[in-house]
Amino acid sequence: MPVTDEAIEKIKAMIVAGELRPGERLPKEADLAGRLGLSRNSLREAVKALSLIRVLDVRQGDGTYVTSLEPALLLDALGFVVDFHHDDTVLDFLEVRGILEPAAAAMAAAVMPDEDVAALEKVLDRLPEEASLEELIANDLEFHRLIASGAGNPVLCSLIDGLSGPTTRARIWRGLTEEGAVRRTRDQHRAIYEAVADRNPELARSWMTVHVAGVEQWLRGTLGGDRPVL
Repeated sequence: MPVTDEAIEKIKAMIVAGELRPGERLPKEADLAGRLGLSRNSLREAVKALSLIRVLDVRQGDGTYVTSLEPALLLDALGFVVDFHHDDTVLDFLEVRGILEPAAAAMAAAVMPDEDVAALEKVLDRLPEEASLEELIANDLEFHRLIASGAGNPVLCSLIDGLSGPTTRARIWRGLTEEGAVRRTRDQHRAIYEAVADRNPELARSWMTVHVAGVEQWLRGTLGGDRPVL
């Protein structure tokens, strides 16, 4: 194992074991390197790598701290990775959305607080009848974010949010090129909302499956993909 990877694993083991807790400052570099049996250089490289994925927070002149380790923070790097993928690779992300978002819609129908359900309806109501594509996409992002948040699982919410980059571009592309896409999006959003408001998890799951699969099916046809839609 490369020395930097070994150093990362040793620091991670300390965090997992509770020797270093969220928000806690790491020991001085020389002390920690000696304790872990590492060179100071390999320790520095490990700290740099762990800071990039938001496990550690390096504060100049103050020291290095373990972050809060909240799922949203740790999964933030997912969006960075996702944004570098284009073309048919987006199908992979849409397939994952097709698994996660219907589950989130079903969970939201079961546990989403009434005030959040009301907020979801307001998102739909404030979209103008003759909305521009930019307005529709912004409204679409907010709608899906509220559904994911309403599922009550921060890890699921962070995963869905992290997948929004390239799939948003695909939705823009579809809105520009496919006749009726905007109307279908509005109708499907309304159907998803009504299923959530009626506290019908399986209907919410079904409508979200149809909604996400529509984008995937369109993109697969546009790119000439031959993988079946699950």
